Amino acid sequence: MGSAENNSKTVNYAVNAFRHFNTITQHKMIVMHYCFKAGLYKQGLLHDLSKYSPAEFFVGVKYYDGTRSPNTVERELKGYSGAWLHHKGRNRHHFEYWIDNKPDGDRMMAGVNMPVKYIVEMFCDRVAACRVYLGDKYTDASPYEYYERSHKHYMIHPETDKLLKRLLLILRDYGEDKVFAYIRARVLKNN
Repeated sequence: MGSAENNSKTVNYAVNAFRHFNTITQHKMIVMHYCFKAGLYKQGLLHDLSKYSPAEFFVGVKYYDGTRSPNTVERELKGYSGAWLHHKGRNRHHFEYWIDNKPDGDRMMAGVNMPVKYIVEMFCDRVAACRVYLGDKYTDASPYEYYERSHKHYMIHPETDKLLKRLLLILRDYGEDKVFAYIRARVLKNN
C-alpha cells in the first residue's frame, strides 16, 4: 500500500475519532441535562462513561458514519457487536443489563423489572439519542415512534415497558416540561 493510501486511512481514522468523540459527548451532555432535570445528578454525571473506554471507543471510531450507532454497523458486518456487549454489561440504564434466568427454575431468560431510577435514565438516554441522530428532524414524538417500531422484539419486563412507554407518551403528547414534572412529582418521589 502506498504512503498516500496510508495517509488517507490515518486521516479518516483521525476524522472519525474526532466526530465520534463529539457525537458521544453531545449525547452524554444531553442525557446529563435530562437526568439533572429529573433530579438524578449522579447518574447524569456517570452516564455512558464506558463509551470512552478502548473496548467501545475504538469500535465507534472504526464504524462511525454519523447517522446511526457504530454498534449497528459492527453488528451488521460481524454478526454481533463486541462494543455493545461491553456497553450493556456495564450500564444499568439498558434493559438488556436486566435480563436473567427466570426465578422459577425453568432456565428461560426474561427481563427483570428495572429499578425506577434506571428506567428514568433509560428514558433520558432514548430522548437524547433521538435528538443526536435526528438533529433538526427531531420532534417530541420521535422517541415514542422509534420505541413503537422496535420494542416488540425486546426482552423487557412488562412493568419496565409500561413505565417507559408512559413517559414516552407524556413527552409525545405534552412535551418535556410536563414529562419531567411528572417524573419528579410522581415517578421518583414514590420510589
